[in-house]
Amino acid sequence: MIRYLVAAVLAVYLLPSILAAQSAPNVVMIISDDQAWTDYGFMGHDDIATPHLDRLAKQSVVFRRGYVPTALCRPSLMTLVTGHYARVHGVTGNDPSPKYAKRDSELYNQRRGQLIAKIERFDTLPELLGERGYLSHQSGKWWEGNFSHGGFTHGMTRGYPQPGGRHGDDGLKIGRDGIQPIKEFVSTAVKEKKPFFLWFAPFLPHTPHNPPQRLLAKYKTGDRPVTIAKYYAMCEWFDESCGELLQTLDQAGVRDNTLVVYVTDNGWIQNPARNGYAPRSKQTPYEGGVRTPIMFSWPGKIKTADRPELVSSIDLVPTILSLAGARIPKDLPGLDLADNLCEGKAIERDTIFGEGFAHDIKDVDNSEASLLYRWCIEGQWKLLLTYDGEVNRYRTTHPRTERRPQLFDLNADPHEKKNMAAERPEVVARLAEKIGGWYLVKERKVLTVFE
Repeated sequence: MIRYLVAAVLAVYLLPSILAAQSAPNVVMIISDDQAWTDYGFMGHDDIATPHLDRLAKQSVVFRRGYVPTALCRPSLMTLVTGHYARVHGVTGNDPSPKYAKRDSELYNQRRGQLIAKIERFDTLPELLGERGYLSHQSGKWWEGNFSHGGFTHGMTRGYPQPGGRHGDDGLKIGRDGIQPIKEFVSTAVKEKKPFFLWFAPFLPHTPHNPPQRLLAKYKTGDRPVTIAKYYAMCEWFDESCGELLQTLDQAGVRDNTLVVYVTDNGWIQNPARNGYAPRSKQTPYEGGVRTPIMFSWPGKIKTADRPELVSSIDLVPTILSLAGARIPKDLPGLDLADNLCEGKAIERDTIFGEGFAHDIKDVDNSEASLLYRWCIEGQWKLLLTYDGEVNRYRTTHPRTERRPQLFDLNADPHEKKNMAAERPEVVARLAEKIGGWYLVKERKVLTVFE
């Protein structure tokens, strides 16, 4: 009798968590790699075909004014998996600076190991979802060692110090070589009746720009540089991989209970003269580097809408955790947008912030040594402050010839051609104070001098 009574009591206490686990949505995070915020059909591009993402946009809440705080892949991805700004998670660039330690030397490898270890200080998104019983799978770009180091239960990247382990190794095959590992993982999760999380970060449309000839032929015209044609074709190739992923969810019968989130790690403007990026795009705090559409789709739960508010990728971790019913660490700086998405409430925030650091990390324990920019956006206004952190390589990307604050009216000047700082000093002062309050760091030598 006592045994049955204990079982009944346990059922009362455990039933809510059991039901919650059953209703927890699968989560799919689609991360484009090096793509301009303009380069989609649904964002108005006249030439690039993205039918699958266009269809997803129609099924989503779309924030056209989405941003990433840092315009470089590794720190941006660390923000997506930890929910923290780069200055907090500590991975501010892609690599330790070879200026201070020769590549593949013992010291260089030691510093690379120090960077990888920084993720251990945080509860990652896969780990927090794992507390709710989620299985998780990593594919595509991943810098922080083996996939298990980020808390994934399944994955493709073997990680440093394995050959090719700098930023993805086997994981980088996803998309370019199909998505069979993801299909197998989804099948496993469905069979085990477990909710799942997919980190889908294919190395697309990132260089090398080597699209299939069938796609390249669509974009090659007599007056279009081949570098542009290749990049356009890469964008469509990425779209095809997204279509295959979404079809996999449909075929598995799980799409209706799956939250799909879309973001780009950083922007890209193709340089027509060479196979690389143009100024004011990747690595920079200009719109070409930090802006991205951000989308949330969950059929029947999130009502489709085209939203005008500012949203940052810093918001993704708390929002996903909230919608999944998972624990949300109290120190996350982003907003939980669950009510905004599900109930259509306006977002009560008027300013977002970002920061930029050098690609090569001068000091793995001191982010200030590589600090180049801080910025914020309030409504139509964007303020950019420039700092004296060491660049090492990629100096042409960061000329820093403009020493004054840079203020842009993004409504009138979305491509940031005219610095309005001298004409609107009161706006500069107000936004600079906001940046100072957000950052809360000691004063240091800066290039920005108010004039």
